[in-house]
Amino acid sequence: MSDLFSDAADRRSSEVAPLAQRLRPASLADFVGQQHVLGEGSALRRAIEEDRVHSAIFYGPPGSGKTTLARIVAASTGSAFEELSAVSATVKDVREVLARAKERLGTNGTRTILFLDEIHRFNKAQQDALLPGVESGLLTLIGATTENPYYEVNSALISRTQVYELETLPPEDMAIVVRRGLAEVGAEAPDEVVELIAQRSGGDARTALNIVEIAAATARGPVTVENVEDAARKPPLVYDKAGNQHYDFTSAFIKSMRGSDPDAAVYYLAAMLEAGEDARFIARRMIVLASEDIGNADPRALLVAVAAAQAVEHVGLPEARLNLSQAAIYLARAPKSNASYVALNRARADVRERGAVPPPKSLRDGSWYGRKLGHGEGYIYPHNDPRGAKMSYLPEELQDRTYYEPSGNGEELEDPGAES
Repeated sequence: MSDLFSDAADRRSSEVAPLAQRLRPASLADFVGQQHVLGEGSALRRAIEEDRVHSAIFYGPPGSGKTTLARIVAASTGSAFEELSAVSATVKDVREVLARAKERLGTNGTRTILFLDEIHRFNKAQQDALLPGVESGLLTLIGATTENPYYEVNSALISRTQVYELETLPPEDMAIVVRRGLAEVGAEAPDEVVELIAQRSGGDARTALNIVEIAAATARGPVTVENVEDAARKPPLVYDKAGNQHYDFTSAFIKSMRGSDPDAAVYYLAAMLEAGEDARFIARRMIVLASEDIGNADPRALLVAVAAAQAVEHVGLPEARLNLSQAAIYLARAPKSNASYVALNRARADVRERGAVPPPKSLRDGSWYGRKLGHGEGYIYPHNDPRGAKMSYLPEELQDRTYYEPSGNGEELEDPGAES
């Protein structure tokens, strides 16, 4: 009786499954996007078509096709295909897969492909359990992850796999996905509505099809903008403040300010804040940038960044967003100089190579105790004698060194006297 109910459930599952599941491509011919890794003649495409896939990790944002690619491999391979989810799988599960793979290979020469979803959720011990099987060729591993595998996967496992980075789908590919979804549910939509669905999906094919399914169900006639807005309640944020997007958006934010693009800086700031990024972390990064990339070309930049950080502490969100925005725009528009950063690195290199070379005796402690050792003798007080401002204060063996070279930008002039 249980088998009867199970068979009936299987027959009806395709009818009640979400649209994204019903439209999951079963072959490379139906797969949309990712031409940078799946274009005609590419190594991955040929490997799938010729059934000689090697261990690989598919890395990319949700809805980019990682699981779909694994399913296509499963449908096209002559190997046994096993699947585990790192969310629920244990070391025992991994060892059982390895045991079955060994039995198949020994009995009839059949290879085994293991698809491990969310591989970044496996801890070190679990990943280590996979290593012997992958290393010996007992099984072929296909992992899928939304997190940068170079951060999350053991280096030993990474070195034995090929990492393929999948990207969010561009608008033209999203439009194809949306139109397929509309055709499947028997709905129509004008081009501007198709573009809106693609835009509101943030490059995520699964999200796009979910919007199509809900919007079509509520539409009376062709799908309208209002239907889409009603269906697309969730903003298309591809951002995880604990994941690799945290590093990507932070990097883009810093580089936009460094590159003097206030529009980009504010955009990445808004994206981080909307995703729940820690405002104090953002403020700290701006304080660093104020000295590293602006420095004395505009000494006020550091004051602005510190003030924004203080505002975050005293005012808090959401109002402190205004302070962060003001500071980000100021830093982006400020003249740039990394002269202080470069000077420090040059000096550190000498300290590390030579140690802390003692200063000249004339610069050492001139107190009574120091003078008993001859310290302070020959020191020229710059306020009394201009020669004191023209001499080098470096240790004798470093007299030829120049660490700080003014950029000439903003207030960081080659000759300070030129300002007057």
